[in-house]
Amino acid sequence: MSDLSSNARKIQSALSSFGLELQVLELPDSTRTAVDAANAIGCRVDQIVKSLVFRRKNTGAAIFIVASGVNRVNEKSIEKIIGEPIEKADANFVRQQTGFPIGGVPPLGHACVMETFIDRDLMQFESLWAAAGTPNAVFQLSPADLVKITGGKIITIT
Repeated sequence: MSDLSSNARKIQSALSSFGLELQVLELPDSTRTAVDAANAIGCRVDQIVKSLVFRRKNTGAAIFIVASGVNRVNEKSIEKIIGEPIEKADANFVRQQTGFPIGGVPPLGHACVMETFIDRDLMQFESLWAAAGTPNAVFQLSPADLVKITGGKIITIT
């Protein structure tokens, strides 16, 4: 763990705090986008956990959505679920809420607690890959692990 960058170490520690023996890996290739991550790891793009932050337009509160790497969030569907319009968050808001840069936002270890939703399509896989705090760090996990570490509600996001 000492060879990991500080953000990746934070995620390794957060995973351990859940009692999970999952291993953060820092790769030589970028994992900034879902396609980059799948290419660097050697998995399918739909097995990549995209971490997305939105902002409620009325209250300004953050919403965190973990989505399959191939799916786009249907913002209108999310708005119906939460009863409020949303907008994509800018890089500063993402860093403020999560503590991490866009392209490296993990599904846990955030600076702030956010209402979290999980893409139902991620539940079909045996294994998934998620960012671990930097644009080069990832970890492998199961859908059950994802639910455990995020406390998110499983919904259809497309």
